[in-house]
Amino acid sequence: MSQQADDSYGMSKNSMDSGQAAIEVRGLVKVYGENRALDGIDLTVRRDQVFGFLGPNGAGKTTMIRILTTLTRPDGGTARVLGHDVISERNAIRARVAVTGQFAALDEDLTGHENLIILGRLHGLSRAVCEHRADDLLAAFDLTPAAGRPVGGYSGGMRRRLDIAASLIVTPDLLFLDEPTTGLDPRSRSRVWELVRRIAAAGTTVLLTTQYLEEADQLAEQIAVMDNGRIVAEGTSAQLKSRVGSGTLHVRLVDGEQRRQAQQILAGVPAGTVRPAADPLTLSVLLATPADAADVGRLVGHALTRLAEARVGVAEIALGQPSLDEAFLALTGHPAADDQEDADA
Repeated sequence: MSQQADDSYGMSKNSMDSGQAAIEVRGLVKVYGENRALDGIDLTVRRDQVFGFLGPNGAGKTTMIRILTTLTRPDGGTARVLGHDVISERNAIRARVAVTGQFAALDEDLTGHENLIILGRLHGLSRAVCEHRADDLLAAFDLTPAAGRPVGGYSGGMRRRLDIAASLIVTPDLLFLDEPTTGLDPRSRSRVWELVRRIAAAGTTVLLTTQYLEEADQLAEQIAVMDNGRIVAEGTSAQLKSRVGSGTLHVRLVDGEQRRQAQQILAGVPAGTVRPAADPLTLSVLLATPADAADVGRLVGHALTRLAEARVGVAEIALGQPSLDEAFLALTGHPAADDQEDADA
């Protein structure tokens, strides 16, 4: 992307209200029947950052986003977005935020250029300004060659980039990105990540919800983890990982049929929690306490001896840092899940 294109959808950080949080939530409650979708949430999101919002299916993320974007009223507590109350100052919030949902809100019969023009006109921009903004955004998002083609013929990655571009036709102070890369191939996902970084660097605060923990690891400066309507952990990716242990022992087996047996053996090693990894041949042992090189050596030796005595074949054993996936599972007791239909919404 060119610098000129970047500037077209960015804004000066100096143009934003200084010293004011992008989001301030205190004691937020939302109840659906007997289900407390939000159970006293406290949260502060500072300006000029990508903030990651994680949680298993039904944790309350969708309800939280709907309240912050003024689509749902809370039943208790307070929430302010860009200094404005979500109940009494809804119009002021709507004028300064943009939302990109899980599915592209585009007209497939229109071209990419026409979609942006129509959205700009709906925002009250003149035809001339719409043309300029559309051209700049299409260039910035590498969509100029496809600008004159109907969106129905776009790939998933192209649609996602156009959908994010549409959210920026009027530059928002705060952008809500809900599962922005769901269903994309790795190359398209990487391109969207680069766009998110550029948007944040240009001065727009980004609130990101995602089921891909690698995505939060790559993009978010701060992360909040929700479970059962509450925030159970908050911090940087490194801080969240450190909460579940000082490191992770990865054991890769020769035969996946022996993984259950290996898990039972490793559970008897005084180290930490043993969890099956996504790879059917691998087990991860979260180390509960900090260990020096000698401790690690003894641990590895003990584990290998026990496995060898049981005739469990080990292809590889290695020590690394806990992943965000492991931290998420330890903090919530659930794996990350697709949140397309939150039970709380």
